[in-house]
Amino acid sequence: MTRLFHRRNALMTAASLAGLSALPGCAGARSRRYDLDADVRHIPVIRARTDRIDRITVCLRPFRASGPRLGVEQVGRKSVVHNYGHGGSGWSLSWGTAQLAVERAVTASGQKVGVIGCGAIGLTTAIVAQQAGAQVTIYAREMPPFVRSARASGSWTPASRIAKTSDLTPEFTARWERMARYSFSCYQNLQGLPGNPVEWDTFYGLQARARRPVPPDPIGFAEMNDRLRDIEPQGNTIPVHDGRLPYDEVRKQPNLIFNVTTYTDYLMRQFFERGGKIRTMTLHHPSELTALPEPVFINCTGYGARALWNDQSIIPIRGQIAWLIPQPEALFSMEYDNVYVVSRRDGIVVQLQGEDMGHGYNRTDETPDLDEAHKGVSIINGLYKGMGYNV
Repeated sequence: MTRLFHRRNALMTAASLAGLSALPGCAGARSRRYDLDADVRHIPVIRARTDRIDRITVCLRPFRASGPRLGVEQVGRKSVVHNYGHGGSGWSLSWGTAQLAVERAVTASGQKVGVIGCGAIGLTTAIVAQQAGAQVTIYAREMPPFVRSARASGSWTPASRIAKTSDLTPEFTARWERMARYSFSCYQNLQGLPGNPVEWDTFYGLQARARRPVPPDPIGFAEMNDRLRDIEPQGNTIPVHDGRLPYDEVRKQPNLIFNVTTYTDYLMRQFFERGGKIRTMTLHHPSELTALPEPVFINCTGYGARALWNDQSIIPIRGQIAWLIPQPEALFSMEYDNVYVVSRRDGIVVQLQGEDMGHGYNRTDETPDLDEAHKGVSIINGLYKGMGYNV
């Protein structure tokens, strides 16, 4: 099992691509052609070269061993509903976790609600509160594209670093499943919109022929995707018998992705069209909420809650992406040799995942690492060379 499936789908064995052939217009000359399964033959080739990196971004995922915080507390006369700590599942769970938070916050139509934070969770929560009849103002230090969630890989990963197995409770597991199922249903209604903010691609999990043993998970992240088997499209595994190729089987399956730039723009427009307001400000302590006009707040500050709420239960998990120039003719996703790739409309994500699930755990450094970026892109470049392509 590759570590991607530890993160996003523990149901399936890892795999590898049974062969690619360049589509018209793809760069690079094909030096040889293999007799490959027709079902996986026509996959575009991405130009995985370090000179095509246009930026490097780093995100700190807000992990909590017990899962997202969704409790309520009082700050003076203000009620604060917490909605943070979603690990690597913020975009995926945003609608479902917003629904639960708003249920705890909105008690009457027309009520004024403040949302703290303007990332994936904050924007979605603000819209769900508006749908419930609230008048919403977002308070945030930063707005997209400068929020951490704008640096996400953009795939449906509802159980990615969502909790530790040792901290799971039946109550949390049931709550997570409710959030995931509700979010998934919302994403079905967002497909086909202008700009394709949400869409399906095809994922190819490439199992390297010279594979290394998968090390044990040193953190003990919870695996719960088996609870969603009935709603998630399942894939199939195809063996590869051509020993000249650097992989020996492929796992092919549909993959729900978020084109984060377009999707964020869609959320912002929805929020403003419903009369929402954004006030730029930096909060240093919860007591500052007492000076604001709203009686109820929903705290969606993600990793920022560690400082603002002094919540030491939040553990940062560093993740870095090297972005390649977009290729509209090559929209798909894959994993090979611990590198995850998502070719989105707004850029090609290349993420080196490290040797085990502890990669990036409890690291706060958000400085881009050029060597790490080059290593990930070079691994994918080597994959294509091993398949007979000069990209």
